[in-house]
Amino acid sequence: MATRTYHHGNLREALLERAELTLAERGVQELSLRELARDVGVSHAAPRRHFADKQALLDALAEAGFDRLGSEIEAAIDGAGGTWREQFGAFAGAYVRFATEHATLLELMFAGKHRPDAGGVREAADRAFATALALFVAGQQEGEIAASDPERSGTIALATLQGIAALANNGMLHDAPLEEVVAEAVDRLLLGLRPR
Repeated sequence: MATRTYHHGNLREALLERAELTLAERGVQELSLRELARDVGVSHAAPRRHFADKQALLDALAEAGFDRLGSEIEAAIDGAGGTWREQFGAFAGAYVRFATEHATLLELMFAGKHRPDAGGVREAADRAFATALALFVAGQQEGEIAASDPERSGTIALATLQGIAALANNGMLHDAPLEEVVAEAVDRLLLGLRPR
């Protein structure tokens, strides 16, 4: 039987891709560097060239997830209409879509950013939400939402959107179309955020 050797064109990305699939299918407890190596067809030692241990792999997975989420949020806002309301709706839709399509990954992402030694994950999270935070700052400057701490306003909006995603992921929206629930949440959030 031939011994597998380290020879893979883009091993780091292949391992992250396979790790995300394993995470979605079987959960974080089933992830192992040895099994990932077998799955992508390299020696069991090869992944250690990119990830010192399982935690390093999980952190890299969380960082890549935040990078992807940030790109999707930015693209949605950039592709929305010119009004602040349209951009906010686009942000809400992009976030809930990501949170429902990648629920297990998002859980890992948020869990990872709160560890004391997870600086890279925290930085990736900050980058991911920078465009959304700028949207809240712009909304205040344009008089669309009340002047307050934009980060706090964004956190409250995000909590609402995360709650909707959690309900959807657990089959608790019943027959309500997700897009309609998100649109209604956007309307209600804007009512609460608008200047008095």
